Amino acid sequence: MKKRILTGDRPTGPLHLGHYVGSLQNRVRLQDEYDTYILIADIQALTDNFEHPETLAANVFEVTLDYLAVGLDPEKANFVVQSRVPELCELTIYFMNLVTVATLERNPTVKEEIKQRNFVRGVPVGFWSYPISQAADITIFKADLVPVGEDQLPMIEQAREIVRRFNRLYDKVLIEPRAMLGSVPRLPGTDGGAKMSKSLGNCIYLGDPPDAVRKRVMSMFTDPTRIHPTDPGHVEGNPVFTYHDVFNANKQEVEELKDRYRKGTVGDVEVKQRLYDALDGFLAPIRERRDHYRHNPQQVYEIIREGTAKGRAVAQATMEEVREAMKIAYRFD
Repeated sequence: MKKRILTGDRPTGPLHLGHYVGSLQNRVRLQDEYDTYILIADIQALTDNFEHPETLAANVFEVTLDYLAVGLDPEKANFVVQSRVPELCELTIYFMNLVTVATLERNPTVKEEIKQRNFVRGVPVGFWSYPISQAADITIFKADLVPVGEDQLPMIEQAREIVRRFNRLYDKVLIEPRAMLGSVPRLPGTDGGAKMSKSLGNCIYLGDPPDAVRKRVMSMFTDPTRIHPTDPGHVEGNPVFTYHDVFNANKQEVEELKDRYRKGTVGDVEVKQRLYDALDGFLAPIRERRDHYRHNPQQVYEIIREGTAKGRAVAQATMEEVREAMKIAYRFD
């Protein structure tokens, strides 16, 4: 029997290169080996969109397009819409009794995302409880492995703690998940920031047209200490070369560019142009598949419906075990 993967994204807009190296790449690679469930976390996305929930329908569609575009196969991977699995809400409520407020306040991922969002009227309770909700997502599918970016490691550790406490208090029903990092733990933003983030506007999206990619690449931060193209430059910590290492398949070219950059015999414009060429080659087949599915929306909706139905069946089975373990499987209904 195959082990299981659960991973997912909040549908707050289309996915970007950071998502690809952080998680999507591993999902595609592992879909043949694992029973794969990918959660489209629309309930959690309401923490950003509670004033405009009508945006979620379009975002769910866009995220699914990205999944299909990068090579996730609906015959192997099930795309599950969170709000259509009410058992997740039930398990989240049970888990709330296993976590303290102080633990949530210490979670570094939550603290960083609160800082990025700059909540002006205080932090919504739904946002504080996001780690608990995510733990329910992972455990209700009995996931063995969770492909994530480095910033999500505290969330996985929170889920592991909840599983240990649940199994100790009630019965060994739930599986303690393991995190799996992507090939690049954290892809920097095009502005040189520590992380590519939609809220910071420093992203290259998987569905971006060539002109948008070129504009973003040519505006990327490089070595701030380098004034002239003939000045020796720093490669380490330079976002343009980080992207070259990840996306430029011509490794000989990358090494030659690094050598010339250190010697001051190549300018930023040429280095960026070579990066654009590499990224355009990488993104071209993704754009093509994305356009195919965009023009066949009913096929996409059917993929979502089928995946969600399979996901709910798994969730229902797990919840029967959870209620039995907690001695709340009442016999009068």
